[in-house]
Amino acid sequence: MPHDPPTPAGVTLARVTYLVRDYDEALAFFVGALGFSCLEDTDLGGGKRWVRVGGPAGGELLLAKATTLAQSARVGDQTGGRVGFFLHTDDFDRDHARMIAAGVRFREAPRTEAYGKVAVFEDLYGAPWDLIGR
Repeated sequence: MPHDPPTPAGVTLARVTYLVRDYDEALAFFVGALGFSCLEDTDLGGGKRWVRVGGPAGGELLLAKATTLAQSARVGDQTGGRVGFFLHTDDFDRDHARMIAAGVRFREAPRTEAYGKVAVFEDLYGAPWDLIGR
């Protein structure tokens, strides 16, 4: 796996939109099962909310409720079936065990790669993610 290039001064990716069916079920998964924090949950009226979740070391998802047929069709398939999201951990075994205990479904047993220990798991909609211990 190639090394990440340095980030130019002043440029960071603030957050990524993640389509969900329901705000509360998504919060339950990301906060309860993955251990993220709810950074913000603001009611915008009309059933719309501004919901941000993130991990303790950074990185944010903006949970966006699908409101059209096209958006609903993408929930769980935002990356065409490829792993599109990667969680890094400082203790793979601890977090792998915690996630299993929280009901997270892993598609495979952990394996060792050149970049660390990894296992693919599914989010609440069946989309694949990597858990990686460097």
